[in-house]
Amino acid sequence: MTTTENLLPEPKLSIKTWDEADQPREKMLAKGKSALKDSELIAIMIGSGTVGENAIDLAERILQSVNGDLSELGKRSLKDLMKFKGIGEAKAVTIAAALEIGRRRQFSDVVKRDNIVSSRDIYDLMLPKMIDISHEEFWILLLNRAHNVIGKHCISTGGVNGVFVDAKMVFKPAVDALAPSIILVHNHPSGNLKPSNEDVTLTRKLKEAGKLLDIAILDHVIVSHTGYYSFNDDGAL
Repeated sequence: MTTTENLLPEPKLSIKTWDEADQPREKMLAKGKSALKDSELIAIMIGSGTVGENAIDLAERILQSVNGDLSELGKRSLKDLMKFKGIGEAKAVTIAAALEIGRRRQFSDVVKRDNIVSSRDIYDLMLPKMIDISHEEFWILLLNRAHNVIGKHCISTGGVNGVFVDAKMVFKPAVDALAPSIILVHNHPSGNLKPSNEDVTLTRKLKEAGKLLDIAILDHVIVSHTGYYSFNDDGAL
């Protein structure tokens, strides 16, 4: 006769019962942080699992929900993370904070290379800032005559499919900083890199306004997780 005990899943062994060389913390101490898998790093953050599921198994389940994509995991809200059994508010905050630090570090590293010589430089500079947001944002980069970035300003924040841009707000930071040129940047959360009719109209409008102020618009770049589109590269500026 089958008992209820026979129907229960096999309990997962606690990480503390593993060989020390396989335990995430001890593995990092012995081999360095680069030796750990993503799931092991997350396991260190959350500290413990639940009855029947150790921290690494829980971490792997979280990663499976985003197909192992840490960038996608970074977009998850605290409520999304707390939907996983074993992830309470404190653990969700810890995971989100660690991913945010990683995003800021990437952005900080890129900012140091602030000389713009190509559209790829613009993309590399702004992608870490925009990759995890689910709404559109419109930014400008202020450049000096050597094409070094001397300022970055978020001009407007919108919804999923668009953002309102006031021309006066676009040029005010450039006028205040006496910047001879600017670059326009906005994101498409959908991943579609084709500029909309509104994008084209706005670019032309701002280019003409820039001429009156003697402020050149060098490019308008659309950024997404799939790549980027440059008005200048496409001859559309």
